[in-house]
Amino acid sequence: MDRNRAKPIVIVFLVLAGLMVGHYINKGVTRPAANVEGGSKFDEVMWYVGQDYVDVPDSDKLQDEAIAAMMYALDPHSAYVSLDEFNEVNDPLMGSFDGIGVQFRLERDTIAVVNVIKGGPSEKVGIMAGDRIIYVDDSLVASKKLTNEDVMRKLKGPKNTKVRVKILRRGFDDLIDFTITRAAIPTYSVDIAYMIDENIGYLKLSKFSATTVDEFKKGIRSLLKQGMKQLVFDLRGNSGGYLSAAVDISDEFLPRGSMIVYTEGRNRQRQEMKARRRGMLEGIPVVVLIDGESASASEIVAGAIQDNDRGTIIGRRSFGKGLVQEQIILSDQSAIRLTVARYYTPTGRCIQKPFDGDREKYLFESFDRYTNGEMFHPDSIHFADSLKFTTPKGKTVYGGGGIMPDIYVPLVDDSLEYYFNRIANQGLLYQYAFDYTDRHRRQLQQYKTVAAFDRSFAVSDAMFDELVKQADAKKIKGTEEQKQVARREANILLKAYIARNLFDDEVFYPIYAPMDEILQRALEELRESN
Repeated sequence: MDRNRAKPIVIVFLVLAGLMVGHYINKGVTRPAANVEGGSKFDEVMWYVGQDYVDVPDSDKLQDEAIAAMMYALDPHSAYVSLDEFNEVNDPLMGSFDGIGVQFRLERDTIAVVNVIKGGPSEKVGIMAGDRIIYVDDSLVASKKLTNEDVMRKLKGPKNTKVRVKILRRGFDDLIDFTITRAAIPTYSVDIAYMIDENIGYLKLSKFSATTVDEFKKGIRSLLKQGMKQLVFDLRGNSGGYLSAAVDISDEFLPRGSMIVYTEGRNRQRQEMKARRRGMLEGIPVVVLIDGESASASEIVAGAIQDNDRGTIIGRRSFGKGLVQEQIILSDQSAIRLTVARYYTPTGRCIQKPFDGDREKYLFESFDRYTNGEMFHPDSIHFADSLKFTTPKGKTVYGGGGIMPDIYVPLVDDSLEYYFNRIANQGLLYQYAFDYTDRHRRQLQQYKTVAAFDRSFAVSDAMFDELVKQADAKKIKGTEEQKQVARREANILLKAYIARNLFDDEVFYPIYAPMDEILQRALEELRESN
């Protein structure tokens, strides 16, 4: 038998087994009759499991696994959220979580503090960037092959609870003890809002959470006060979030009464969402940046702006998620996220990409865009005529596979970039920046402001030579010409990474901007239109 064809049968059996076993185990019920009202052969099998299985099954575990299998069998976006996972899954969309307030990375099996959140509980007790967490309470956590999820479970916890950590700090022989009282730690949706020049503002949004709309409005007000006349709205890498947040943000761009999105499902009547008020950005020319990781709520905003002929979409084809999930809380406070409807952009297109039941094929379709040439040659993208729609001003747009930008910016297929791309994509640049910041933190602290750092710091030849040696050790080789190109590119990206390690995430973008081809194309478009 073909294994792939057998899988659905196994999943269905597990689902029914898990859901029904809790009903039959130790309930003293009589044997159900098959093929009569209220009974089925599955009921009959479950009776045998409860009555005759060699051991007493763990009914809670079976139910969890069965519900997860059921959601898995529906579509790639329906999911079961167990009680243990509930906070971990939902915290990113709530706008805050309870924890100690550090950004960390696992560095050679040790928890390294990358940054300390300003005003947070760790900063208040004296934790510093560069510290290594060796013990959490009485548990040794160094060299334990922990995952990021393991670390978060140890450091997060209810507000006002205490956690004791032992820190290894450069320059100190002994471990340093700290007791940290957990508190609410804000999580932000707006990565940065700043003026690129005297006319053009830039705002990057990472997700659509409970606090996104307020953060967005605050950032826009700041840009308008600084004289913003045009906006670059960056939704690259934004995988989505709350539908309501996408609608409210779209409303800031569109005239009252404009269609933003509508949803419809088998048991969900058509629900239309339109602009309801005068938005702050109705008179501001806008360019929206998207890529293959822009999904869901990001695509709602991009689709609303594109279909209403309100702005220009620049970048690469978005992910293609046109499904709406509702989170339903179950009796034990676990939850299911169930796909209940599809959403449609104002022209009536559903941008959901095809799903034929092959989950891996669906989730890794973005990688296929590299192999089929799409990322380098946009003319390799083909949409069926049945997916063609027209905006009010006559522009052709397509459904069925994400948002296709008005201006597509392909990757540069240049052999001279090969060496740099390899050292960047394999994480060597990021790792070197982390190590360099860690070794030279005291020296780098002479730069009291981002402006001072940007003005005075430069990547030296000695630093680049050290990076090349690390690449050699990883058997990454390049010609002298390729290394010259890498030297030029690394001067910007390496500097941006070091700045982020030294200050915070915000400083990365202004330094990296000259390398950002999609952003540079957006600036060109705005300046020409102006």
